[in-house]
Amino acid sequence: MKLRHLPKWNEERRQGARIYDELLKPLSENVIRPHQLSSFKSVYHLYVVRTQFRDELQKHLSDAAIGTGIHYPIPVHLQAAYASMGWKRGDFPETELAADHVLSLPMFPGLTEAQQNKVIETISEFVASYAVN
Repeated sequence: MKLRHLPKWNEERRQGARIYDELLKPLSENVIRPHQLSSFKSVYHLYVVRTQFRDELQKHLSDAAIGTGIHYPIPVHLQAAYASMGWKRGDFPETELAADHVLSLPMFPGLTEAQQNKVIETISEFVASYAVN
């Protein structure tokens, strides 16, 4: 039943990503937007940003009743299932950096521009108050 809605939902997510992209431009020194290659067309199941202040920003958003997600907080090479491989922290520094800095902003079909504006306003408040400029 839900499969018939998928093209519409995907387009709503893409529109939401375009809005986030535009609204986050002024914050690009502190919040890195996802990059999409021109040869691909993302459906933005997640809208994942990167910031070195991820945990503090997540708390600030949570305090404002804005839900976020941290997907894959433990890099694959450090997960228990791969312990037999002998990898340790430092073996894949870019992966570890990403795992420590990524934050998923609200993204779902039906997300309104007003809701996105609230997310960005709250992020902007954080950036200004945390003096991360």
